Amino acid sequence: MTTVLIADDQSMIRAGFAALLAAQPDLEVVGEAADGREAIRLTRETRPDVVLMDVRMPVLDGLAATRELLGAPGESGPLPRVLMLTTFDIDDYVYEALRAGASGFLLKDASPADLIAAVRIVAAGDALLAPSITRRLIEDFARNRPITRPSSTRLGKLTPRETEVLGLVAQGRSNGEIAAHLFLAEQTVKTHVSRILDKLDLRDRAQAVVFAYESGLIAPGGTGLSRPPQPG
Repeated sequence: MTTVLIADDQSMIRAGFAALLAAQPDLEVVGEAADGREAIRLTRETRPDVVLMDVRMPVLDGLAATRELLGAPGESGPLPRVLMLTTFDIDDYVYEALRAGASGFLLKDASPADLIAAVRIVAAGDALLAPSITRRLIEDFARNRPITRPSSTRLGKLTPRETEVLGLVAQGRSNGEIAAHLFLAEQTVKTHVSRILDKLDLRDRAQAVVFAYESGLIAPGGTGLSRPPQPG
């Protein structure tokens, strides 16, 4: 059973999401919060697997609440997966929310099937970051973030193929698209992505996108690697 906490300042949205999720045999809603501060308190009390976190809330916004939940030292027990809720397909807070550890984003007008699938995907440990959102995130990074030198120490842990796969992930490509581009089986791509996350100590695909740009592997505004994969 996957437990879920819903944090949104609009009571009708909370009620609608709660009714939909509670009707699923494998999902259980364990709490509802109207602001970020209440979301933190209830999360620590109920220990949900997934938190549906609205980006814009009073008292404490979703970004600050996510950062506090996932970044607080000394937290005992497993950390929840945070799925950000937003009215727009890209939000001012997207980049910072990913850096804070959010596992993905979901539009509030998503279909019921998409909402249910999103919760299950995030609960399973994967990231929910649609290619369209990734590409617009990249555009925002190119406009507003400084170009940094590649982190050779961490990137050096990757094989040339893994470096290439990471670059394609950072461009917003799905596993299927990467497989077609590199003439690989999709399962092989999944294996590469899993090894990349393990070697770089990243939570999920969303953090891999952030790492690729912050490390300088991908040149902001470009469409390929800022340097070719090195042999070894």
